[in-house]
Amino acid sequence: MALAVRSVISGSIFLGDCCHARLYSFAAPSVLYRRTQYKASTTKMASANAQGRPKTIDSHLHIWASPQEAADKYPYFPGQEPTLPGHLDFLLQCMEEASVEGALIVQPINHKFDHSLVTSVLKKHPTKFVGCCLANPAENGTGVKQLEDLILKDGYRAVRFNPYLWPSGQQMTNEVGKAMFSRAGELGVPVGFMCMKGLNLHISEITELCTEFPSTAVLLDHLAFCKPPLNDEEKLVFSELLKLSRFPQVYVKFSALFRVSRMSSPYLDLVPLLAEVVSNFGANRVMWGSDFPYVVPESGYKGAKEAACLIASQASLSSSEVEWIMGKTVMQVFQGQWLP
Repeated sequence: MALAVRSVISGSIFLGDCCHARLYSFAAPSVLYRRTQYKASTTKMASANAQGRPKTIDSHLHIWASPQEAADKYPYFPGQEPTLPGHLDFLLQCMEEASVEGALIVQPINHKFDHSLVTSVLKKHPTKFVGCCLANPAENGTGVKQLEDLILKDGYRAVRFNPYLWPSGQQMTNEVGKAMFSRAGELGVPVGFMCMKGLNLHISEITELCTEFPSTAVLLDHLAFCKPPLNDEEKLVFSELLKLSRFPQVYVKFSALFRVSRMSSPYLDLVPLLAEVVSNFGANRVMWGSDFPYVVPESGYKGAKEAACLIASQASLSSSEVEWIMGKTVMQVFQGQWLP
């Protein structure tokens, strides 16, 4: 993708359908990647609303029990008690305020392998939420059966691989990891990778799994934790992320922007990263996610959505590409869940 560069001064940018046509004021850095700004007139917006605004779907968030729910029915895993609210009613309030119609709920570490809370929410809101369970890499292999039950009995449609839950000294490519990864593909369930300590630590494992089991779709959480590179080593790691685009089954979550940006909201240093990711993967393999509730004290939930739209508006993306990132991609991965 050819990108022009221009100077930008502090000011306001008008956002179109993605963020419901509002002026967003910001203090911009001196150099940004340019894109044609949205210029939606009131008439155009009214027409778009009449025709039906494209759905916004959050591809990555968590929920956990309130203290009362934890005491009554859904206990936290010992040592993983949350430090901020993340209960269902709070999430629903945030989603309504931000006009987000659906979401992928990722099983939180706060409840570890006890999926009962998230399962109850999926049953209560079957058309609003999709569940991503947490893989159990226990050496005895019981995680494979647990995975099957969560998918086939409880309706989960994705699974998260947290490499830091694997037994000490073992990798996600061990016998248990390959068995779960392979089974996920057989069941049509994508695997999400959380590379919190750096993609460079796990790129060989991800590459091996993608090569050996090409029928298993892959979701890379939070830009695979690649921050805007400051040195050659970081540039090399980001290039490894881009190289994963050679696997057509790999998708990138443009999520938890506060975790990967070196700036405060609206995280405009991510503009060139998004542009390169879309250029390599295509917008139909990139999906926005908030990382609720962690995002709330950072930018607010609605602010997270608006930041993603603002970044896209500076990255030379078309309105169609923005629609893919903000909802259509995740809807394509989980077909039949959220109607257009």
